[in-house]
Amino acid sequence: MAYPNPYPAQPQPYASGSAPMPAVPTTVIGPQYCAPYPVDLAVVKKVMTISDGNFVVTDVNGNIVFKVKGSLLTLRDRRVLIDAAGKPIVTLRRKMMSAHDRWQAFRGESTETKDLIFTLKRSSLIQFKTKLNVFLANNTKEDVCDFKVKGSWFERSCVVYAGESDTIVAQMHKKHTVQSILIGKDNFTVTVYPNIDYAFIVALIVILDEINEDEKVD
Repeated sequence: MAYPNPYPAQPQPYASGSAPMPAVPTTVIGPQYCAPYPVDLAVVKKVMTISDGNFVVTDVNGNIVFKVKGSLLTLRDRRVLIDAAGKPIVTLRRKMMSAHDRWQAFRGESTETKDLIFTLKRSSLIQFKTKLNVFLANNTKEDVCDFKVKGSWFERSCVVYAGESDTIVAQMHKKHTVQSILIGKDNFTVTVYPNIDYAFIVALIVILDEINEDEKVD
């Protein structure tokens, strides 16, 4: 069954239509971020500035979809995902007293428990490849994850799966360009499968990057 798209300002569809479509939209942050087709987003990471943060996310036509802002004063403990109009969508916060192994996502600029969307934590402390578990707010027992992230962040080849299954909901791809090499930017793309919340996937990527930066420092 095809789902009509009531949100005309969505990112442009990915060229390949071969990705499988879940039976119903998987909304985590909001239904407006679920498209009935694969969405290809380009992520450009650059040196952080106070005004613009260090992430810009665009669609295939170069239109800005999201930016990421952070405070230089919080030592990377908090990031805010904002939309193209500058509206805060999600606040990402490292949970204190848990080293760098647990992050929480809240609606808007809130950090209150009632606004919790999901929690991400590393499945093991010693690992050479990324393996992270994601638990939605209503999954308080955290016995079984709602999503998992596996792969190599260094190679930008991480894959997001639904729960403990092998069902892929998003994939990252490294993107090398002459310009990115010359100006020192880190460019990669992420393909979000149909009816999967692409704002949620971008939030996961931001947390992945923060964990990776922490490991560089450590």
